Amino acid sequence: MNISIKTTGIEPTDALTKYVTEKMGAAAKFLRADEAGNSSAQVEIGKTTKHHQSGNVFRAEVNVRMNGTTFRAVSEQEDLYAAIDDMKDELVREITSAKDKRQTLIRRGGAMVKKFMRGFGGKE
Repeated sequence: MNISIKTTGIEPTDALTKYVTEKMGAAAKFLRADEAGNSSAQVEIGKTTKHHQSGNVFRAEVNVRMNGTTFRAVSEQEDLYAAIDDMKDELVREITSAKDKRQTLIRRGGAMVKKFMRGFGGKE
């Protein structure tokens, strides 16, 4: 998976880059091998301010594109690393949900073929 990291309002550090790469690698485990090789992730990490919240508010956002499908996850937390963890968890949920939907469609199609084939083996 190709990962590009953009920071807004904070300085990028080696530790931060390593942490994001590690978390995205953990999320890439949920992709098939052919999907992981052809996918790209754009990660944006930044410090945002909102007039309703005081203190630091960090935002972590990721867009993963693979085979014409886009997965997006966004998290806002008071801790930068918590926002990255939450973003990764949301991304994993989206990927597994899409994977489950794809498997359900395959099973449903197989059941329809089986039902259709049973119609040919009727009593003579």
